[in-house]
Amino acid sequence: MNFFTYLGRTVEIIYLDRNGQLNQRKIRLLSVKDGKIRAYCFKRRATRYFSVENVLAMRPVVKKKAS
Repeated sequence: MNFFTYLGRTVEIIYLDRNGQLNQRKIRLLSVKDGKIRAYCFKRRATRYFSVENVLAMRPVVKKKAS
């Protein structure tokens, strides 16, 4: 996955946490360095770190236009 493409954007990820449990989060990618993703997590309302190797899937969040 090319995380650098999504820097500054909001994405949904599916990842394995420290306990090996599957989780899904909506995050805004802030930086990627040394195998770690620094991101704002909307669920926790705080900056969090995620291991690149534990991210199993990622997709951009598309804002819906009001009609």
